[in-house]
Amino acid sequence: MPIDATLPYDAGNIFARILRGEIPAKTVYEDDHALAFHDINPQAPVHILVIPKGAYVSWDDFSARGSEAEIAGFVRAVGHVAREQGLVAPGYRLLANIGGHGGQEVPHLHVHLFGGRPLGMMVPA
Repeated sequence: MPIDATLPYDAGNIFARILRGEIPAKTVYEDDHALAFHDINPQAPVHILVIPKGAYVSWDDFSARGSEAEIAGFVRAVGHVAREQGLVAPGYRLLANIGGHGGQEVPHLHVHLFGGRPLGMMVPA
């Protein structure tokens, strides 16, 4: 069920629990600012979620409250994972669902990284 990205951060959400080690994840990358792991319901041959380690609900929340180091670290982590997974040359898609209209289901900022096959047009012309 989509969530309201303007609500306060819920420390009980699944990504917060993964960050605390309460729920296992198949990690592909981790540093001081981000964690990347395989999606449990992949929608492409490569489907990795990248999340900031801070308690942020959405891009709006992150861009307003995140430190420059957190923001730069998160963006660099996304690029690192794309390179590490061999997705740069063939191409890949990044997707961040924000709020109810955007289809966000977990109230923790996250980016889906899809690749491994042609993904087609996202929005038909």
